[in-house]
Amino acid sequence: MSDPGLALCVNSGSSSVKLTVLAADRSGPRGSQQRIAEAAIEGVGTAAPRAWVRRAGDTEPKPRPVGGDAGVAATIDLALSLARELVHQPAFVVHRVVHGGARLRQAVLVDDTSLAAIEALAPLAPLHQPAAVAGMRAALRRWPGVPHVACFDTAFHADLPELAWRLPLPRELAGDDLRRYGFHGLSYGHVMWTLGTPPPERVVIAHLGNGSSLVAVRKGRSIDTTMGFTPAGGVCMGTRSGDLDPGVFFFLARERRLTIDDIERVCEHESGLRAVGGTSDMKTLMAEREREPRAALAVTMFAYGVRKAIGALAAALGGLDTLVFTGGIGAHVAEVRQEACAGLQPWGVTLDPSRNARGDGLVSSAGSACPVRVVAADEESQMVREALSLLAG
Repeated sequence: MSDPGLALCVNSGSSSVKLTVLAADRSGPRGSQQRIAEAAIEGVGTAAPRAWVRRAGDTEPKPRPVGGDAGVAATIDLALSLARELVHQPAFVVHRVVHGGARLRQAVLVDDTSLAAIEALAPLAPLHQPAAVAGMRAALRRWPGVPHVACFDTAFHADLPELAWRLPLPRELAGDDLRRYGFHGLSYGHVMWTLGTPPPERVVIAHLGNGSSLVAVRKGRSIDTTMGFTPAGGVCMGTRSGDLDPGVFFFLARERRLTIDDIERVCEHESGLRAVGGTSDMKTLMAEREREPRAALAVTMFAYGVRKAIGALAAALGGLDTLVFTGGIGAHVAEVRQEACAGLQPWGVTLDPSRNARGDGLVSSAGSACPVRVVAADEESQMVREALSLLAG
């Protein structure tokens, strides 16, 4: 028998498995979700994975024992065992999937057909897709009697205009798959839900965290975004390089004798803030920036890249009615917001220092022509909303 109204969200990544239980309110036109509990295993595939559980009201997560390097599949199974501490039989299970390709444009029920389609997209997201598929298969075995729904981070960008999604490559090479997809769509969907109906006509959202991207939204639809074919593109990130001149790759291969795998490792795991500032942790960089030039440069480069992206996306929109910051850095690091907005006065952006320091809700000044808001990231609530919409249909 299922636990009425409880949804289990599963986010199986390349280095962690995160589980969230929400009370899904099916009443009302928009619905609401209350976070009941969370669990996670972090450091998947390493010699020292960490597991924890946190229920509503807990001030700190409570650690759980976990063995050594057991591999991704075994660790996912262990994570789902932790979920049993939180919910015995959920009403439904919803899975976060990074890539839906060009064809999976909205949430789908997980069955043999959709699983095969999702697995076939592994070459487009080799770090993320296999883990998501493994998580779905393990959860289906654990809870075979309830609906399972897959939600896609690319779906928010499914209607990008061709001038935004097409890459300037020969068509015979690009085919149907080599294109701009865009990511962080579940985060963007939650922000737009928060802004209400009807939304502001021209919105730029900056999802800033270890992975960062920005999107231009016109009348509720994504018209352009900084991430492209993979989540490695766009602005500089924690360990990802963001956009690079293609000549860099040619040089690394010819002059530094790096293989394709070497270049992928460097661009995905050894670049970005880590390469410039010595660490990918923004909190550490902020603490060290006054005495460590490398840390100061990393923060400044990051904020500068975000500022340029905001300006470019505002230009694509023909103006800016609302600017939103979300994600771990976007919602919690006031100094980055301040530096990213410096010089955006021509777009009507002016922050209020005291509001920005608090970082809650509206952070723009009373005279700012463009409201600037902070919205806490909540992909799980968006996943539940999409699942409820699919199941109700």
